[in-house]
Amino acid sequence: MDNLWSPWRSQYVASADETNAEGCFLCRCAQETPSNSNLVVASFDHTFVVLNRYPYNAGHVLVAPHEHVGDLVALDANVSHELMDVTQLSLKVVAEVLSPHAANIGANLGRHAGAGVPDHLHMHIVPRWNGDTNFMSTISETKVVSDALDDLWTRFSAGFAKHG
Repeated sequence: MDNLWSPWRSQYVASADETNAEGCFLCRCAQETPSNSNLVVASFDHTFVVLNRYPYNAGHVLVAPHEHVGDLVALDANVSHELMDVTQLSLKVVAEVLSPHAANIGANLGRHAGAGVPDHLHMHIVPRWNGDTNFMSTISETKVVSDALDDLWTRFSAGFAKHG
């Protein structure tokens, strides 16, 4: 069995309690106008898309409802439909902007499932490339992310604007 190690995520894990003490960052993002400073790249009636500040790979985005709810089953049908529609649109934008070889999509439902923000549901979209893991994470607990968040925000914002 192969192991996927992600020690670079320890910075996020260590700050999770501090973030929660200040309130839900996804709720803050839901209330703000998309901008480079908050990394929100698109907002819709019920959902929004934000770049992950602690990405597994360049272009790792989160799709979340505006509503602070952690239970997928509890979502209103309109919200859940839009969540899937925006997830599909996000995949399209990721493909157009970054041309990855593949993508991982998922949701961690609950703290014990790995959710850093268990009370605010969000979908992860992680672009993947052949060979996107390398020796840096193995020998130095360092993850190489190939694109700056500022540049990605500009490219993703343009990608979502193109699709209305």
